[in-house]
Amino acid sequence: MLGIKEIEAIIPHRHPFLLLDYVEDYVPGEYAVAYKCVSFREEFFKGHFPQEPVMPGVLTIEALAQTGAVAILSVEENKGKVAYFGGINKCKFKGKVVPGDKLKLETRIIRQKGPVGVGEAVASVDGKVVVTAELTFIVGG
Repeated sequence: MLGIKEIEAIIPHRHPFLLLDYVEDYVPGEYAVAYKCVSFREEFFKGHFPQEPVMPGVLTIEALAQTGAVAILSVEENKGKVAYFGGINKCKFKGKVVPGDKLKLETRIIRQKGPVGVGEAVASVDGKVVVTAELTFIVGG
């Protein structure tokens, strides 16, 4: 398991944009499973939406990308680098993420050639899938 300090040692994201609370499991270059404990105190809930707070879907995608970045940037030759977005494909939003949810984030690296790769990503709450996507990344310096 990785806590905040260990996550920050792998990926460059910091508060308020670090969207992972902890990593439960990972294998460098293969996959990572992380969690985001969604609190009503999140800044984005002030405007999205005040009457019915919902975590923006783009932030769920970003959390999945950060999860994949843990997997890809923990590989020895990628340490200290950044994983940039290269694309988002086959994205489906299947449910809402609201305050009090424990968001499970799973990203498995399914293809990689040189600095470019693809991760298969699934976000769920209480076993119910809320987002699926294929995320393309480019590892750079």
